[in-house]
Order: sequence, then structure tokens, then C-alpha cells
Amino acid sequence: MLITRLTPADYIRVPWKNGGGVSVTIAGERSPGAAAGDWSGVIWQLGRTAITTPAPFSDLAGFERLQTVVAGEGLFLDTPTDAIDLSQPFAVARYDGGTPLVSRLEAGPVEVVNLMARRDRAGIAMAVLRPGETAALARGRHVLYAPAGDAAAVIAGQPLDMSHDHAAAFTGEALLSCGTGIVLAASILGAS
Repeated sequence: MLITRLTPADYIRVPWKNGGGVSVTIAGERSPGAAAGDWSGVIWQLGRTAITTPAPFSDLAGFERLQTVVAGEGLFLDTPTDAIDLSQPFAVARYDGGTPLVSRLEAGPVEVVNLMARRDRAGIAMAVLRPGETAALARGRHVLYAPAGDAAAVIAGQPLDMSHDHAAAFTGEALLSCGTGIVLAASILGAS
């Protein structure tokens, strides 16, 4: 299995679609010819961003989103009818990118990891593993990320050590086991 290492030097800083902040794109796929920051060209994207003040989220109609808090706590995403509870770190929430959302910070700023994809191009999944936990990753593209300190894992029998904020990408299906730290596994299923 070919595993490609990704370091913060490889990441791209991209303005939010609504201009309210900047996200650090860890990995992604764009339509041919689409430039970074051109949201019409995004097929899928994995990124990390800080939410420092309550504010409306970007309208990403047509996208499926998965999100988890990786630093801080107390985040809620208020919708017109209820709230998405992301108050506990490493809980994963799935929601429609077109849902009107306003962030609510009940314990100060947070950092989140987002995985998003156009529904008509790819499916997505996200798992957060702690030491001793395993996950069967279905056939697809996968990005493993160390969001909260150094982490060690075994993927398809191969040991993998990652420094904090580093990632590794591969294509296929495999059993993932977390040895130390926290490993976030972002999966893109059916990407072209």
C-alpha cells in the first residue's frame, strides 16, 4: 500500500466562502483547472479552521459536511429549528452544507476539522480513534490526521507514526488501529 505523507508545509490556506475567516486545507480534490479558493471547483476537501467568534457559516448547498472539534469545547451550530451539538471534543456531526447555521461558542474559541464533499460526486465518512480502537475503512481515498498531538497507528499491517498536525493519505480499503494519541480518519467514497 502506497502511503503519501502530508505535512503542514503542504497545506493550503483558503478563505471561507463567506469571507469570515480562513481554513487550512489538509487535502482535497478540485475539478480540472479550478484554483484554490474557487468553491465551484471543489469536489471534496478536508480542512482545519479556528472559530473564534459566533458567526454565520458559509452556504455550501450541495455539499455534505462532517465536522468535529479538535481543540476547545462548547461549540453549537444553531439552525433555524434546533442546534447541532458539537460541545464535546471529537464527537462527529453530519449535516447538510446548505443548512443556515450560526456558530455559538459556550466556552471560548475552538478549532474544528471539516470534511466536505459534493453529494453528486462522492460520499464521505469520518472516524476518530483513540488508543486500542480500530476501524474498517471501506474502499476509497483516506486521509489520516493527527489533530491533537503525535499519534501512532497501524494501517493494513503497516506501522504509521504521525507528528501533531501531520497527515497521511492512501487509496484502498484497510483495517486501521490506533496505537497512541488520536487518529482522525477521513474517507472519501466514490470520488472521481
